[in-house]
Amino acid sequence: MGINRLEDLFEAVKGRPRRKLIAAYANDEHTIVAISKAIDLGLIDGILVGDKEVIQEVCRHENIDPAKFTIVHQPNDQLAATESVAMINNGEGDIIMKGLVSTDKFMRAILNKENGLLPPGAVLSHVTAMEIPNYHKLLIASDVAIIPEPDLKQKVQMINYMVQTAVALGIENPKVAAVAPTELVLPGLQSCSEAALLSKMNERGQIKGCVVDGPLALDAAVDEEAAQIKGIKSPVAGKADCLLFPDLNSGNVFYKTNTKLAGAESAASLVGAKVPAVLASRGDSIETKLYSIALAAMLAK
Repeated sequence: MGINRLEDLFEAVKGRPRRKLIAAYANDEHTIVAISKAIDLGLIDGILVGDKEVIQEVCRHENIDPAKFTIVHQPNDQLAATESVAMINNGEGDIIMKGLVSTDKFMRAILNKENGLLPPGAVLSHVTAMEIPNYHKLLIASDVAIIPEPDLKQKVQMINYMVQTAVALGIENPKVAAVAPTELVLPGLQSCSEAALLSKMNERGQIKGCVVDGPLALDAAVDEEAAQIKGIKSPVAGKADCLLFPDLNSGNVFYKTNTKLAGAESAASLVGAKVPAVLASRGDSIETKLYSIALAAMLAK
């Protein structure tokens, strides 16, 4: 049975072997509190790499016992990210998480050609599971954070990552909408033409484990009435489990509009690296980081 609420992730993860999470430069309150709650829920074991004195002070302020963590002292943010990646490569953790370190420094450590976490030829992308009040089930979206203008090959891999995430959430044969401004196949509009290609590739068995349709405008992808009014006959229209966005602009605006104006909750993970990576923004809530930890634990091998 599929998971329809993000909080259901907690019970699902509890039934699995506990994963080890390594947090890079875990000097901030939100990261430490989220990891503490994840430990209390039985989701993970936590390793905090950062300034030990700062971490202990945050723990004192939040009434958290620092003994529940393994603390690795590294007061430099870039070195903390590098050391966290090295620990993953040494088999000391199953999940990596960004703490107070900036995204560019965190990504620099992950993408390092010699000592990073990206296998040769792999595509690093971002998958978000969203619980939106006006939608009847979880909606998985990609890419809202990493790839600015994905090409066709990258879009295929993005679909594969969303399908893997959907399956981990208990969704069999997920419905994937390749989002574009219109349902018409307009050769001069790349989002439309590539959406049509992806749909045909799925039909021919080149993209497996899902049903892909596109191009579909967003309203047709998530609103059955809109799809009916437009006369669209599709197994995906109005019932999408996954949304493939044509570029970072559209995906990021969709994500932030829903989380900031529509009361959506989200869980997100970087995928394509050796282990799932929690790339929560420094401004994200504790709840968002906790949900993201749970999702990463679901995706961890």
